[in-house]
Amino acid sequence: MSTLFSHFFQKINQISPLEHDFTEVLDTIALKPKTLYFYGKLPQNVSKLPENPASDNKQISLFQDTNTPKITPTRPKTVAIVGSRHNTRYGQEVAYSMAYKLAQNGVVIISGLAYGIDSIAHRATLDAGGTTIAILGTPIDRIYPANHTGLATEIIKKGGAIISEYAPRTTEYQQAPLAPAEAGRDGDQWVNPLSALAREDSTVLHRHFTHRKIDPYLSFLYRNRLISGLSDIVVVVEAAQKSGSLNTATHALEQGKDVFAVPGNITAPYSQGCNRLIAQGATPYQTPDDILRILFPEKYLKKSTNKHKIKGDTPIETAILQVIAEDKRNGEEIMKQLKLPVTVFNQTITMLEIKGLIRALGANNWALN
Repeated sequence: MSTLFSHFFQKINQISPLEHDFTEVLDTIALKPKTLYFYGKLPQNVSKLPENPASDNKQISLFQDTNTPKITPTRPKTVAIVGSRHNTRYGQEVAYSMAYKLAQNGVVIISGLAYGIDSIAHRATLDAGGTTIAILGTPIDRIYPANHTGLATEIIKKGGAIISEYAPRTTEYQQAPLAPAEAGRDGDQWVNPLSALAREDSTVLHRHFTHRKIDPYLSFLYRNRLISGLSDIVVVVEAAQKSGSLNTATHALEQGKDVFAVPGNITAPYSQGCNRLIAQGATPYQTPDDILRILFPEKYLKKSTNKHKIKGDTPIETAILQVIAEDKRNGEEIMKQLKLPVTVFNQTITMLEIKGLIRALGANNWALN
């Protein structure tokens, strides 16, 4: 193994997704992986600490005292933060502050270890003392980009993991570096990993990866389904019109996940992809609380209840506030539940927004302020 690799990369773990609580969600996605390879430690199911000022927002492993009531462990909340490799200062600030705040609240941050937004999200999570997972588009023993080997080491050292669905290269090819710029340049035709995986033919994938014939562009796009599949929510920070991050968002939508996009200047090239996602129905990201409200609705319901008493100036206002407080965000669902005419709903929702009691999340979705 290369001298670039520390002792943290000596042991490669191999599992089926169904063998671990954290990865079993991948059994429900299209073209589910048969095998995963990883360094480090996968997050364990957790439970929330009792609510009090000192422990609010924390999570712990469930090794309970015999006198403590048994609580059913749950999968940790996970958010994928992805974006352009050529981020702007604006993207850097948004990605860092988002990942930092989410990590402080016990959220596991998932990304792809790439330059730009991915590495910023990983770094912010580590700085916040949180757990982050990196999903590779290369064989597990090929950290890419190589310049992020140090970051990968720190992710593992601080309790996270590096995951790939591609097996280690054979000893014969271990010394030959594999990178997107090099793969497939030996005169052979590209190998499409999508067709091989559709046949669940891991042998074909492994053979072509070790012989450096696989189309790296497709392999990186294909790993995006794992990034979204392991996440509860996907956030695209910056993306051009044609971007791998948009591919991740597409997988997330197909998997029924919430997708957020960071709005940007309409003339900025790396905001065009995000602005297009918002136009197509993605939720505009404004603050980390936008995401935390979805992940931890009970906590925010309690805060909102105390702040607003769930009461408007009219019976209809109060009814709408109460439904939103129950985490029903979509306007169509609210109207259907309360049997409100469209005109009455629109007038009332506008007044609630003017009064500062609610705020728009985009795509006719609403949240308590």
